[in-house]
Amino acid sequence: MYHHHGKCGHRHLRGDQYQVPVNVLRTENSYEIFVIAPDRAKEDLKISLKGNKLTIAYQAKENIQENQQWILNEFTKASFERTFMVDDTIESEGIKAEYQNGVLQVTLPFVPGRDFASRFLHKLTQL
Repeated sequence: MYHHHGKCGHRHLRGDQYQVPVNVLRTENSYEIFVIAPDRAKEDLKISLKGNKLTIAYQAKENIQENQQWILNEFTKASFERTFMVDDTIESEGIKAEYQNGVLQVTLPFVPGRDFASRFLHKLTQL
């Protein structure tokens, strides 16, 4: 397994699969997941919630880079999938996403009035 702790745009590999960089921020009312995914069409980014698994995915349409003779190739437009576990402290109907300037921001709002501070923070884990 290889994981490069580099800057945005570098390759992150888990096995043979590209692992897109992700940041998670806790605000007063939500968790904000930021996915660094430049040069993708927003309609090709897929977000799904099945049970307690939130999945953020992109399927590359073709691998243009295979036919190129790159001198330096630190940026890839590869397919990816990231999955996070969520619990009942998240208001699933209120989940929203916005894609701007190569960053997908997924907002996971907290259920109003729920005690979430210590429980959910440790349950947001990537598979």
